[in-house]
Amino acid sequence: MFTNRWHFPLAPSPGPPHFFPQSEKVSMSLMKFFLSLSLLAVSLVEALAPGMVRGDEAPAGSFRTPAGFSVDLIYKVPSAEQGSWVSLCVDPKGRILSSDQYGKLYRITLADGKAPHVEQLKINIGLAQGMLYAFDSLYININATTGQLKKTDAQGPGVYRLTDTTGDDQYDKIEYLVPLKDQAGEHGPHALILSPDGKKIYLCNGNQTDLPESATGGPVPRHWGEDHLLGRMPDGRGFMSDRLAPGGWICRMDPDGSNLELMANGFRNEYDIAFNPAGELFTYDADMEWDIGTPWYRPTRVNHVISGAEFGWRNGTGKFPDYYPDTFGAVVNVGPGSPTGIVFGTGARFPVKYQESLFISDWSYGVIYAVHMTPQGATYTGEFESFVTAAPMAVTDLIIHPDGNMYFAVGGRRTASGLYRVRYTGDESTQPKIVNDEAKETMAARSLRHQLEDFHGHVDPAAIKPAIANVGSADRAIRYAARIALEWQPVEQWRMAALALKEPQAIITAAVALARCGDKVTEADITKKLAEIDFTSLSEATQLELLRAHELVWLRLAAPDAPQRAAVLKQLDAQFPSRAGLLNRELALVLCYLNAPNIIDRCVAQLQLSSSQEDQIHYAFCLRDMREGWTDDLRRGYFQWFFDVASARGGASFGGFLSNIRDVAIANLSEDDKKALGELIGAMPAPADPLADLAPRKQVAEWTVATLQPELAKITDAPNFERGRELTAVAQCFKCHRFAGQGGIQGPDLTATSQRFNDTDMLTSILEPNKEISDQYQATQFLTDNGAITGRVANLNGNTLNIVTNMLAPGDFTNIDVGDIIERRPSPVSMMPSGLLDTFTPAEIHDLLAYLRSGGNASHEVYRQ
Repeated sequence: MFTNRWHFPLAPSPGPPHFFPQSEKVSMSLMKFFLSLSLLAVSLVEALAPGMVRGDEAPAGSFRTPAGFSVDLIYKVPSAEQGSWVSLCVDPKGRILSSDQYGKLYRITLADGKAPHVEQLKINIGLAQGMLYAFDSLYININATTGQLKKTDAQGPGVYRLTDTTGDDQYDKIEYLVPLKDQAGEHGPHALILSPDGKKIYLCNGNQTDLPESATGGPVPRHWGEDHLLGRMPDGRGFMSDRLAPGGWICRMDPDGSNLELMANGFRNEYDIAFNPAGELFTYDADMEWDIGTPWYRPTRVNHVISGAEFGWRNGTGKFPDYYPDTFGAVVNVGPGSPTGIVFGTGARFPVKYQESLFISDWSYGVIYAVHMTPQGATYTGEFESFVTAAPMAVTDLIIHPDGNMYFAVGGRRTASGLYRVRYTGDESTQPKIVNDEAKETMAARSLRHQLEDFHGHVDPAAIKPAIANVGSADRAIRYAARIALEWQPVEQWRMAALALKEPQAIITAAVALARCGDKVTEADITKKLAEIDFTSLSEATQLELLRAHELVWLRLAAPDAPQRAAVLKQLDAQFPSRAGLLNRELALVLCYLNAPNIIDRCVAQLQLSSSQEDQIHYAFCLRDMREGWTDDLRRGYFQWFFDVASARGGASFGGFLSNIRDVAIANLSEDDKKALGELIGAMPAPADPLADLAPRKQVAEWTVATLQPELAKITDAPNFERGRELTAVAQCFKCHRFAGQGGIQGPDLTATSQRFNDTDMLTSILEPNKEISDQYQATQFLTDNGAITGRVANLNGNTLNIVTNMLAPGDFTNIDVGDIIERRPSPVSMMPSGLLDTFTPAEIHDLLAYLRSGGNASHEVYRQ
């Protein structure tokens, strides 16, 4: 890769963007001369590098792919005439159909070795973010307001069917099948796909789209709620504060738009959906990037969309965590991004590994991921890898074409647009796998889930016996399906059977069902059964479900009376604080609700002791409305925390959330309390340097792997896991990395570090971060007329790129005009700061590594003191 031989400061750092130094007083013409020489060197290297394609004049940057794959620009969309493409599908003749986000529909006829023929369809309609050819028709899902559609023949947003009634190969008939209400923004109508049996059409819509009144059927019970035990605070900047459950949704319909059925809900903004060869439905849902750094942040994630599922999106602080039993969680969490098109590799002339992959697109960070899923009971688990990356690469949609290649579009928000092809030219076999090698246990579990799902959406007395038999299943997907089957039946027909259950997991799941159905008749009985469960005998996952069952009973049926409160406190109070971060959070929530003895003391202590800013914010949130049990010292400690957390960083709403929490707490103070606190309730402190925690420590050595390993080998003492946890925070690891369900999301998750790396690999990654940089986290160097900037593309709009230059401040952007870019290339320098361990002794590093190897499962006795 290019060497910075002219000493321009191209390497990234945690500081400001990198520009050419003014002190060198180099004339701009000489600077451009130097850059020209540099770019010549880069061009020569890239010309020889496999998997790299120059993209100076193309809508996307230089591509990186796995070995054996190549990316070709098929068509550069002229923006003035054809806009910016956001949706693709294929017609029976193999022609690709596309839609401009703000304009018309186009048809692309591919020609081997020649430029494709591109024509605008004559029909006066477009602005589609979902397209499907089926039933001799082109279906489109329009995401636009009525006002934006005035110059078209569309009547409003929603699903349309276009047909050719004259046989001239042009669509001339428009039918408005599923009208949707006007909404402003991009969280509206999205993809359309065909069901596996070829009889139905599935459509997905983001959380700004009201569920149509015609969607009266389907497996989702219509008793969703907000369900927040301590209340919900809206987004810190007020964004979409009026949007409540059910959130984004997925429906299916007949070809004529009738029989619209709600299949799943609780998404934020799922742009696309896809079926795997087994007929299982998946989506890639969006995060709320403004939430980064808060405990309610949920990364972009792949969801297995089972029948009747709720996925827990709620506004502001109210998002359901994955462990709630009334939501279904994720197959794999990806990280920050902007999900767009997805497709399975079925039919691709790729190696079998990729034929079976789910390809998902991240518009903002310019990545197509390959998600490799493994059956896990009646659902799946997964891992992902970068498949195609470039900076920028605003990928909007992708398809597997009948020719065996992948095609994807880039564009959206009036950015430069184009159509690309991904081919496999390597040596591996591309023959499809014929034999189904799924384990019998997997097929049996999936079959049982499907049998239970057959009872969804209607009343059937035959559902009760198998549903009751499976609410205690160890398989989360099966017990979820069993619970939904019960919720569709009249409660009086299964109430007694539910109350007769003995096994804890079955009692918990049945309690969730009874609460969600609003069965106040059973409130006292189910509260008693829940309180009698031996909390310490349960796994952590089941403990979390038990806590949520308590919450739903109190929220949906009745608040606990004094004897019930005493019984629950006897069950739970001694368990907080615990060793597990997520369990601690949920226990704090419940015990604050119950106003447990000394709960304020304990939460303030956790607020001050926790190494995770997400945990700290959670405790501050729980305490914001507590009015009894405070002492002067506790109040000072609580309000001092808002000053202590000044070095924390997060998304655009991060500061607003902290201010709102603090404002609620201040509003609960008496005038005397306010006077006693004085400046502690004054103006919020200005954000501090996120690396300030490192300043007081003196340098021990400029550690390298070669110098540190011999020192570590001399240590014979057992590691101190608690000190390792504290040092992990001091080293700023939690600000960028997740560990045991806590921490940031800008870097790789460290929880399974010990399963993937030995000690040498771990040290190399920490001490020499530039040695190997994952495509997923690699920065890009942008050489412009004004200098050089290094960072990751986080967003785009028109000709402007929004660049994150500091991983510790993911919400701060540096803007670059595309027209100013002379060259862009992958940075050879990691965005992870170097020297993070230079202030640590070998003994401290020994403890830190031991903690990372533990996966967060080490015993931390400090929490029990």
